[in-house]
Amino acid sequence: MSTFQLDTSTSRAHPTPAPMRRLTVPAIRKRKQDGVTAEPIVMLTAYTARQAQLLDAHCDLLLVGDSLGQVIYGLPSSVPVTLEMMAAHGAAVVRGSYHAAVLVDMPFGAYEQSPEQAFASASRLLKETGCAGVKLEGGTAMAETVAFLVNRGIPVMGHVGLTPQAVNVLGGYNARGRSEAEAAKIVADAQALAEAGAFAIVAEGVVEPIAIEVTKAVPCPVIGIGASAQCDGQVLVTEDMLGMFERVPRFVKRYGEIAETISAAAARYAEEVRARSFPGPDQTYQPK
Repeated sequence: MSTFQLDTSTSRAHPTPAPMRRLTVPAIRKRKQDGVTAEPIVMLTAYTARQAQLLDAHCDLLLVGDSLGQVIYGLPSSVPVTLEMMAAHGAAVVRGSYHAAVLVDMPFGAYEQSPEQAFASASRLLKETGCAGVKLEGGTAMAETVAFLVNRGIPVMGHVGLTPQAVNVLGGYNARGRSEAEAAKIVADAQALAEAGAFAIVAEGVVEPIAIEVTKAVPCPVIGIGASAQCDGQVLVTEDMLGMFERVPRFVKRYGEIAETISAAAARYAEEVRARSFPGPDQTYQPK
């Protein structure tokens, strides 16, 4: 068993022995016993090997989210993200981690057509990345697909409430569950996914009372994002949490202001280059 560490002198990755056994999907599932999760599950998104290295020790789960469409590629939504993108970034995150279980999002169009299509896409992701499982969006309509995958050895995390891949149907990114009918559907969707074998479920953008109801209604862990602290765990897009963007959703707490740090460093670099003060004696090679 090995992972990959970046050689800071060359920025190249080299296989090294993993210092510990990676968390497994069954271990994550068992964190919720008799409806109670004593230690909440920590999950963040990761898209690169170096990012995974920095987050890994602090997380139980690393999600290679299709949010990379917006965060990495500047796309208007996650809809254009391809299976090839997810496979490439998923492999990088697995290489950069050794502790957290890594999950990879199934992109829009890669699983909705049929359970067979979903299996082909999911098995490719597992083979090409080494990830522990996949995540897909949708509730009752996707239960058959979830069962199909789980019965064939592919761990699945579900996703209910605000499902970004369905933004064109939903008409935006507003919170879900405000009406009685919509609230009932979210709970029913979560129950259908749990019964189909999902080991965990993300509840996104759900009004808090419904998020709590969902958490109590299913035996598997419910990971909240814009939901409730009473969920069994939490997930955020790392770049949002770090303050990489000026505008972030209201449910995000900014734990850093990395954009300001990067901009300030680039400004200092540009100033020194223009003043010809960089590179200096410490950064150049002189004849012996």
